[in-house]
Amino acid sequence: MIRNYLKTGWRNIIKNKGTYSLNIIGLALGIASVIMIMLYVLDELSYDRFNEKADRMVRVVFKAEVNGEQMKEAVVMAPVAQILKNDLPEVTKATRLAKSYNNRLEYNGTYHGQSDLGYVDPNFFQVFTLPIINGNKNTPLDKPNSVVISESLADNIFGKNDPIGKTITVTNRDEQLYVTGVMKDIPKNSHFYFDLLVSTLGYEQAQKTSWMESDFFTYLVLKEDAEIAQVEAKLPAITKKNMGPQMMEAIGMSYEEFQKDNDIGLFLQPLTDIHLHSDFFDATTLEQGGDIKYVYIFSAIAVFMLVIACINFMNLTTASASKRSKEVGIRKVLGSNKNQLIYQFLAEAFISTIIAAVLAIVLFALSIPLFNQLAGKTIEFTTILNPVYLLSLFGLIFIITVLAGSYPAFYLSSFNPLNALKSKFSGNGKGSGIRSGLVVFQFVISAGLILATLVVREQMNYIQNKDLGYEKDQLLVIKDTYLLENNEDNFIQEIENDPRVASVTHSAFVPAGESDNEVGGTFQNGEFLRRMYFYNVDENYIPTMGMDLLQGRNFSKEFGDESDKVIINEKAAEILGFGKDAIGKTFQRDTNEGLKDITIIGVIKNFNWKSLHQEIEPLILKKNPYGGIILRSKTADMSGIIETLDTRWNQYNPREALNYSVLDESFKHTYLKERKMGTILSIFAILTIIVACLGLFGLVTFTAEQRFKEIGIRKVLGSSATQIVALLSKDFLKLVAVSFLIAFPLSFYLMNRWLQDFAYRITIQWYLFVMAAVITLGIAFLTIGIKSFKAASANPIKSLKTE
Repeated sequence: MIRNYLKTGWRNIIKNKGTYSLNIIGLALGIASVIMIMLYVLDELSYDRFNEKADRMVRVVFKAEVNGEQMKEAVVMAPVAQILKNDLPEVTKATRLAKSYNNRLEYNGTYHGQSDLGYVDPNFFQVFTLPIINGNKNTPLDKPNSVVISESLADNIFGKNDPIGKTITVTNRDEQLYVTGVMKDIPKNSHFYFDLLVSTLGYEQAQKTSWMESDFFTYLVLKEDAEIAQVEAKLPAITKKNMGPQMMEAIGMSYEEFQKDNDIGLFLQPLTDIHLHSDFFDATTLEQGGDIKYVYIFSAIAVFMLVIACINFMNLTTASASKRSKEVGIRKVLGSNKNQLIYQFLAEAFISTIIAAVLAIVLFALSIPLFNQLAGKTIEFTTILNPVYLLSLFGLIFIITVLAGSYPAFYLSSFNPLNALKSKFSGNGKGSGIRSGLVVFQFVISAGLILATLVVREQMNYIQNKDLGYEKDQLLVIKDTYLLENNEDNFIQEIENDPRVASVTHSAFVPAGESDNEVGGTFQNGEFLRRMYFYNVDENYIPTMGMDLLQGRNFSKEFGDESDKVIINEKAAEILGFGKDAIGKTFQRDTNEGLKDITIIGVIKNFNWKSLHQEIEPLILKKNPYGGIILRSKTADMSGIIETLDTRWNQYNPREALNYSVLDESFKHTYLKERKMGTILSIFAILTIIVACLGLFGLVTFTAEQRFKEIGIRKVLGSSATQIVALLSKDFLKLVAVSFLIAFPLSFYLMNRWLQDFAYRITIQWYLFVMAAVITLGIAFLTIGIKSFKAASANPIKSLKTE
C-alpha cells in the first residue's frame, strides 16, 4: 500500500510539476538555511564542552564600579586561586592561566617565529581535558621551565624527531623551556588557544601575593552538588579579608570606606558561558568571543525560513485544489476513504520534501565557503554526515512532511464528491482566508528582515563616517618595531626621509585594532581617585593622528625630559575636576616608587579610542615612545610605501616579516561581527523574500487560472492590460501592505534593542520604514505583475470558446 501511495504521488508530482517545482525550490532553500544555521548554532553552543568537567567548571572574574569607572575584567589576582581552593569546601580544584605576548622561538639556532604561549599551573591538565599524546601524561609541568607543546608546533619545529627532552629558547626573554609533553591541538571551540603551556613554577608573576594586581585567568572545579550562586555568595567576605589590608596600604583607605561609594568584587562565570555571554574588555579576554543574541537571531531566521517554505507548500497545494477536485471526487466514488486520501497527499508531501532535502544538501555544499567566510567558521561538508546530524535531517524531513502536508491533505480529502465532480470549487471562503493570513505572515518576516538589514547598514555607515576625534584615513601602523633592536631609530629615520610620508610617530598605542594598553591608578592630594588609561607617545603623535589640541601645548624636545608632564583628554579633565582650567594643574600617579606628581601641559579633544560600543573614557598621554610606528601617508595608495618598508625591514631583520595594518581597515575590523551579521541578515532577507515571492507567484498563477474566463470577458468589453494587472494585483498587494503593520513595530523594537549595545548609535528614522516598504512592495509587485501581465495579454478567444 505504501509503495502504491509513493508511486501515485510521484506521478502526480510529474503531472503538476509547475506547482511542485515552486514547492520544492522553496523547501530546498528553507532546509538548506536550517542545515547551515543549525551547524553554526551547534558550533557556537559547543564551546568548551569538550572538557569532561565542563558542567562543574567556572571562571573567576572581577567586576567593579569605582568613581564612575566600569571595570569588567576576566583576569584576577595571582593568589585568588589558592585562597578560594583553601577557603571554599565546594571547590575541588583551582588552576590559573596567564597569557604571554610576543614569544619568539628558537631551536638549535633555527628561528621558528612567534607562537601563542601561556603560563599554567602544574594541575592545569587535571582540570582541562587536553589529551597529552607523547611524554609525561601525569605530571608534565611539575618542574620550572617545563613546557607542553601542541602537536602542530611539534611537527613544525621537530618534524619526525621526538621532541621530549629537547630545549626550546624564547629568545626575547632568553628563557629555556624543556619539552616534557606533546598535547593534541587545542580544539577550535575553546575560548583559549595556545601552542605552548609553560609551568608557573619559577614564573615570577605567579608568586605574587598582591590583591591589587590582576594578571591571571582563574578556573575552579566545583563539587557535583555545588550551586554557583551559593559559592559566589561567599566571595565578598573572602575579598574583604584579603584585599582590605592591602587596600589600606595602597590607597590609604579601608575596605569599608571604599565600598561606601564604590562596588568591587569577584564573581563566578560558568565555563560554558564564556564564549557567548562575556562582556569583558578586549584587553582581558583570550578570544573575541561570540554573542548569544546572534545565536537567537539566526535560530529565529532558520525557523522562519522553514515556516515560510512550509506555508508556500500549504498555500500552493490548497490553491490548486480546483485542479485536484475531480481526482478527489473520482477516488471517493470508487471507494477511497478519507484516511486513504490523507495518506496519498502526505506521500506527495514526503516525496517533495525528500527531493527538496537532496537539493538543499547540494545548496549547502555550494554555499559552505561563503558562509564560513561570513561567520568565521570552518564548517565542512562531511560534518553533516555525522550520524546524529543525519538522524536530525531525517527528523526534519518528517516534521516538514507533517507540517507542510497535513493541512492540504485534510483540506483536499474533505471535498464533497458530488461537488468535486461538478467542479463546484472556487477556492474562496475559509481556505482563501487562511491562505491570505499565511501570505501576511510570510511578508511580516520578509519585510521585518529587510528593515533590520537597513538599520544595520545605517548603523555601520554612521560608525564609518562618525567624527572620531582623529583622522583615521591614510594611517599605516607598523607593529613590533622593538624587534629591530638597535636599528629601530635608523628604520624610523628612513621612513621620515621618504617623500611619500607626511609624518611619523613612535608609539605602539593606536585607537583601533590591536594596541598596547597601560592602566594606572590616579590620585589627588594623596587620595585615590580612579584608574585611568595611559598612552605612551612622542611629540609627533597628536599631529600625525590629526587630533585637536584644545588647551596648552604639545610635547616638545625643546623642553628636554618631560617624564613628569602629561596631556589629557577632555573627559580626564572633567573627572579630575579641572574642567577648562587644567593647564598647570597637578595630580599623582601610582608608580613602583610610590606616588609621583605629574603636571598637565595640554588638553586634547575627546576622541574615540575604544569601540563605539563604549562611552569615551578618560585618557592620559605621557611621553614614553616605544614598540611601534604610525605614519601618515601623503597618498591614498599605500602599496608602494608598504613595499619599500618591507624591503628596509628585511635588511634589519630578515627572520621576521613586517607586521603592519592600515588603521582604517583595523577600525572596520573592530565591527567585523556587526558587519558580518548585517551581511548574513541581507542574504537571509533576500532568501525569505524569494521564497515568499515563489509562493506569491504560484498563488497569482492559480488566481489567474480561476479567473481565466473573467479576464477574457473584461478584455472583450474593453479593459486594458494595465487594468487587468491592477485587478489581479490589488488583493495581494493589500496583504503585503497589511504585513507592514505587524512587521515594522516588531522589527523596530528588536533593532532598537540591538542598537542599545552601541554607546554611539543612530535613531531609526521614518525613511528606513519607507525604504523597506518600497523594496518589499516593489519585489512583490514585480512577482505579481509578471504573471498578471501574461494573463492580461492572453487571447480572450481562447478563454471564451469553451462556453
